[in-house]
Amino acid sequence: AQLVGPFLTHSSRAAAVSFYLYPIGQTARVESLLITARWGFTIKSIGSPAAEKMAGSLLHSFATSFSSCSSSSSSRLLLSHSPPSLFFTRFRGAAAFAVPGVRFSRVLASSSSSSRSPLCYRRGQRSHMAHSIARATLGLTQPNAVDVPKIAFAAKEIDAVEWKGDLLAVGVTEKDMAKDESSKFDNSLLKKLDSQLGGLLSEASSEEDFTGKAGQSMVLRLPGMSSKRIGLIGLGQSSSTTFAFRGFGEAFAAAAKSTQANSAAVTLATTSSISNDSKLSTASAIASVYEDTRYKSEGKKPVLKSVDFVGLGSGAEIEKKLKYAEDVSTAVIFGKELVNSPANVLTPVVLAEEASKIASTYSDVFTATILDAEKCEELKMGSYLGVAAASANPPRFIHLCYKPSSGPVKTKLALVGKGLTFDSGGYNIKTGAGCSIELMKFDMGGSAAVLGAAKAIGQVKPPGVEVHFIVAACENMISGTGMRPGDVVTASNGKTIEVNNTDAEGRLTLADALVYACNQGVDKIIDLATLTGACVVALGPSIAGVFTPSDDLAKEVSTAAEASGEKFWRMPLEESYWESMKSGVADMVNTGGRQGGSITAALFLKQFVDEKVQWMHIDMAGPVWNDKKRAATGFGIGTLVEWVLLNSSS
Repeated sequence: AQLVGPFLTHSSRAAAVSFYLYPIGQTARVESLLITARWGFTIKSIGSPAAEKMAGSLLHSFATSFSSCSSSSSSRLLLSHSPPSLFFTRFRGAAAFAVPGVRFSRVLASSSSSSRSPLCYRRGQRSHMAHSIARATLGLTQPNAVDVPKIAFAAKEIDAVEWKGDLLAVGVTEKDMAKDESSKFDNSLLKKLDSQLGGLLSEASSEEDFTGKAGQSMVLRLPGMSSKRIGLIGLGQSSSTTFAFRGFGEAFAAAAKSTQANSAAVTLATTSSISNDSKLSTASAIASVYEDTRYKSEGKKPVLKSVDFVGLGSGAEIEKKLKYAEDVSTAVIFGKELVNSPANVLTPVVLAEEASKIASTYSDVFTATILDAEKCEELKMGSYLGVAAASANPPRFIHLCYKPSSGPVKTKLALVGKGLTFDSGGYNIKTGAGCSIELMKFDMGGSAAVLGAAKAIGQVKPPGVEVHFIVAACENMISGTGMRPGDVVTASNGKTIEVNNTDAEGRLTLADALVYACNQGVDKIIDLATLTGACVVALGPSIAGVFTPSDDLAKEVSTAAEASGEKFWRMPLEESYWESMKSGVADMVNTGGRQGGSITAALFLKQFVDEKVQWMHIDMAGPVWNDKKRAATGFGIGTLVEWVLLNSSS
């Protein structure tokens, strides 16, 4: 039903459709129905209750497809041709079925048993991702099915020398690498390992000029150890910060990948005066070991299966923290896969289906509301719909709501993510060197952070907090129905916006999303967006900009970021800059001058937030993508989850 609606609307111009359903092992027709398109939709004949259900699905799909058309002229065009019926067959393992005496202009076949989801994660035999419908055949691209990368974390209180596996990684500071006059280690663990290896470890570290600086690593395969390889990974001058351990985790992941390790262990040369939370932040960073090969003709299976934390503590509390690290790692990988997926696969409809899958997987605590263009029009979301108007792929407004299964709710939060699955720039098209139009699939990085956080929250299930996850998903394209420079759009709070640049579209979608979030009665809102190149110029590729009038909220997010190991920097909300955002014909324009571009963008968003609600805008245009790896980073997910936990009763 979802496949046939868009096909009829945009391709076939059929006046009628015949639908036949065949169960496994049968060739006889069991149900048929004829639906005729008029100004409304009527069911002409129905064979059974099962056919009634299918008819309802078809009608909903048709209505959704027609609502995405800009005017009634497209419906007239559809009805001005009267070919024979379009034959749509759904079967499993059966050959195409010929109907004697019946002529069809087109045949569209779909086998549910062989369908593959766009992100294609499978656990056992169950598909865990949605199926692409709009524009699914563009480029004939279907991602490879891959197993869910699942790394088992465990805490073990054993001697590091006795650990057996593929790779033992030791985190060392510059101080740990100090040696005595005979060139032997002062550090007790390194001295023990070196003794086991006959002095080869200290000798190799000197030859390789390894001093423990941050970013340094050395992996050796030496006889005498229970592990196949031993690696030294530098922590820098101090190992007291979460950022140091996050870097350690990423370096460890790279070493595990290069050595094709199946089992690995992590330990520290010095563990005193270091909190368990800091040590175990290494676990979340290990998610970077996963390489996305779904769109390569020869995909690689993930190799690393287990990671042991040796000598870092044990017991129920540690195991709980490791389980949390597993949940966050899974969510980060999910977010990275969303951003990595090309725009011809991850359309707004598919992104909404991914969100719905989260809600159905954790249905004990989640509900999903997906609004199509017609529903958004009823809510007067003119700013958001203006951006979506040019695309053949219809928009979807996503709202997931997390409520704990028991206990009172003390705080209501909202996470709002920018969801541009592709941004051409519109009529102000992205051109020239550095415009990065080929990377604009990552313009939904904010929504990936929000949905990734939702996935983690569904697993962690924090008490005492209600969380709304909101994404206004669409594409910013060019067509005769598209938004033009100079147009005036009206947001759902009644404020009017003169569009002086169609490439400043993300803030237009966020405007209606923020109004919607405030209407949910929340206490605090964080929005995340790949919003401005100006923020990248100011802070570089690794740091996100934070804008908020609330010092309390700024402190909360700073604490959450410290726990996650992600980097943020608070930027000013200079109110005097709003002068450049004034319009002569509307309440405001959507972009000011080049100077202070990230600040004026934040000031724009502020116009759509209730003054009683604490609000923060995070511009993550820099850290959403790793240019060196040419892949997404999963940025923001860990911090959002930590922030939700800070506001919970746990």
